Parts: sequence; C-alpha cells; structure tokens
Amino acid sequence: MQKYHPDVPFERYADDAICHCESEAQALLLRQELERRLAECKLALHPEKTKIVYCKQANRPVDYPIYQFDFLGHTFRPRSVMNRMGKLCVGFTPAVSNKAARAMRQGMRRKGLLRRYDLGLDDLADRTRPILRGWIEYYGRFTRSALVQVLRWVDMALMRWAQRKYKSLSRRPARAWAWLSGVKCRQPGLFAHWRLEAALGR
Repeated sequence: MQKYHPDVPFERYADDAICHCESEAQALLLRQELERRLAECKLALHPEKTKIVYCKQANRPVDYPIYQFDFLGHTFRPRSVMNRMGKLCVGFTPAVSNKAARAMRQGMRRKGLLRRYDLGLDDLADRTRPILRGWIEYYGRFTRSALVQVLRWVDMALMRWAQRKYKSLSRRPARAWAWLSGVKCRQPGLFAHWRLEAALGR
C-alpha cells in the first residue's frame, strides 16, 4: 500500500483492514492488485469479509447495493447525526454491532452474575461494574445511544433476578419492573450503564 498506493488511506488491525478509495473503479482495481499480491504470499482475501462498501451520507446520495460494514465490533452505516449547525442529517458513523451485542450478552450469561440470587443488589452492581464499564468505554465512544439500547437487556435480566429473589415480585413482571425503576430513581449511579443513561437523558 505504501509503495504502490500511497494516495489510498487505510487502517489495519491484525488481518483486518479498511482502504478508503475515491471511486468504485479505484476500489475494484485495488482489490485485484491486493488479490494478486496476497496470492504471491500464498494468502487470499476473505471471500465474505472482503467487500466494496459505499459510505452513503448526506453529501453522497447515490444508491449502492452495500452501504454498511463491521469492523472491530462496530457497524459503520448511514445514521441520523447532528451536524455542526445543530441540524439533523445523514452521516456515515459507527455504533456497536449486532454481533458484538450478542457476544456481550453471551459473555454475561456465561459468568452467571445475573443469576446470583444469593447476592444483594449492591453486590451485584459491584461485580458487574468492571464489565459494564469496559463495554461503555469501548463501544460507547461512538453513538452511545445505540449502546444504551443494547444494554437495556441488563435491566430485563435484573428484573428477572428480582422476581427470583423476592417472593413478592414473583410472577409479577409489572411490579418487578416498577421496583427496579424505583431503585434506578433513588440510586441512578448504582449500575454502570445507568450512569450512561442518565448522561444521555434516557
């Protein structure tokens, strides 16, 4: 890239890379040259990951079959954003990907923290705080509102935890949700993701 395509900016992490081309023709040519170069090294482009994506936004209104991609746990695609003038427009921005969201849920389930009925709510908050903070610091750097939507399943898990722990809330999801909402109002900083919600006014 540095020798033959110094005009094409690119980012790389391990064996994943993104190349920023100015046109589809340039992208097709670059893909052919990358395929040839990798073949010389007895390597190949990933058949599913390798794609040409059109970064559609307000000043790029052309239609194209592929207009989003995943990279490092984020999905880059057109989204509503606020421009410098304070008006909503379409921008091409990243947010936590669906694949990353599934991995987050599965990881929390494997740890079993939200099924620790022997713990109190404060203990549960202490044990989940490092995990939730890690997610927020990484996935919350861009489009935090999307991460808030993903983390709402934590509240649903907490509601189920309360139903299992307290007999008065068993089989009463509405009452359990009201109980959890009350805790959130009284202690908005108890769980790490509640702080994120409060910061965004959710």
